[in-house]
Amino acid sequence: MEYIALYMFAAACIVLLAGFPVAFTLAGTALAFAFFGYQADVFDADFLFALPNRLFGIMTNQTLIAVPLFIFMGVMLEKSKIAEKLLDSMASLFGSLRGGLGISVTLVGMLLAASTGIVGATVVTMGLLALPSMMRRNYDPSIATGTICASGTLGQIIPPSIVLVLLGDVLSSAYQQAQLDMGIFSPDTVSVGDLFAGAIIPGMLLVGMYLAYLVMMTFLKPNSMPAIPVEEADASNKLKNLFQGLLPPLLLMFCVLGSIIGGIATPTEAASVGAVGAILLAAMQKQLTFKVLKEVAQSTTSVTSMVFMILIGASVFSLVFRGFEGDELVHELLSDLPGGVFGAMLIVMLIMFLLGFVLDFIEITFVVVPIVGPVLLAMGLDPVWLGIMIAINLQTSFLTPPFGFALFYLRGVAPPSITTMQIYKGVAPFIVIQLMALCAVAYWPQLATWLPDIIYPE
Repeated sequence: MEYIALYMFAAACIVLLAGFPVAFTLAGTALAFAFFGYQADVFDADFLFALPNRLFGIMTNQTLIAVPLFIFMGVMLEKSKIAEKLLDSMASLFGSLRGGLGISVTLVGMLLAASTGIVGATVVTMGLLALPSMMRRNYDPSIATGTICASGTLGQIIPPSIVLVLLGDVLSSAYQQAQLDMGIFSPDTVSVGDLFAGAIIPGMLLVGMYLAYLVMMTFLKPNSMPAIPVEEADASNKLKNLFQGLLPPLLLMFCVLGSIIGGIATPTEAASVGAVGAILLAAMQKQLTFKVLKEVAQSTTSVTSMVFMILIGASVFSLVFRGFEGDELVHELLSDLPGGVFGAMLIVMLIMFLLGFVLDFIEITFVVVPIVGPVLLAMGLDPVWLGIMIAINLQTSFLTPPFGFALFYLRGVAPPSITTMQIYKGVAPFIVIQLMALCAVAYWPQLATWLPDIIYPE
């Protein structure tokens, strides 16, 4: 019976694989185990009495208000065709170079990732906008699909990101709990702004490595990434397209991220700036219609409801998990691993990587991080470094065949002429790049911790 908490976790994964909704799976599995545990006199039902307080805490959490606002900003940029104009502007800027369209897709994917923060939205958008254009320009299908999948997953790590907002909130609680467990009763805090600052250098490192790979391929396989013919490149309107399509979204990203990093605004306040800014951009581009606004509102409501339903289900799951003393079991298992802190971190990263095949980042953030986070942080790990490692790890998982989420999203919008194996082949080099970046951040933690220490000195 001492492993019943792990049995509950395994049962939830099995039910998820069967295709049941995540939020109801987490809550339903937990309540079923709680009922049988209560009947067997191995579970104290008083743990469930804490659920109303947990839900009230979610409702009054100021940080989580940023989630619907960031989602609104990203969906508005997508529905108002600003993303399409952004791709056209980048293509006119780099398209005349060999591999220029691939470089454009990577840079636009980076900007869209920063605006939406949702992997599926970015991959699908880029698949619909960029893939037909790349195929029409005789790009190698593997390179085209790999570039789109990889650039789409940048939403995991490049701020402002929904992933980092949710991860920052969870890590903040885990860090305080870890310090209290160590007898520190005036605990330090970690904020979403800390994670945003910590993600900038690793995020830019990843983008740079992606671009370096594409440039290298233009020399190794020049025919796989041809330049746009000169007669198709609109050189006369290049500067105009650049100002109209590229600068407004860049200015919006700068205002949102700059206000957070500079300490002018909290993530929630900056998210509201981003939402209003996206509306103004759509109005300036003459794309703000009632139909667009309605679609954006409906999509935002749908995604936000999904996020918070999962959060509620995860709250029930974590309470029951603690009721079965699962947190103590995890602490013992990780503490007894050979290799100390390194061994524990390695096993947790491997488990999260595998879970990324079947769970979205939201479930992993709300279910797994609260379980393992306090244990790892009590071992002396830096919370910002841990958050960035988790984000890059999940990003790699979402790219890895055969279960990577990004692959499924692109497969859903790619034409039948592109095979699944071509997509798998295309993402392979980017997976290697991801692992190299993960190892670099692991070996040099300063890549994640230096900038937050400079911006937010103690």
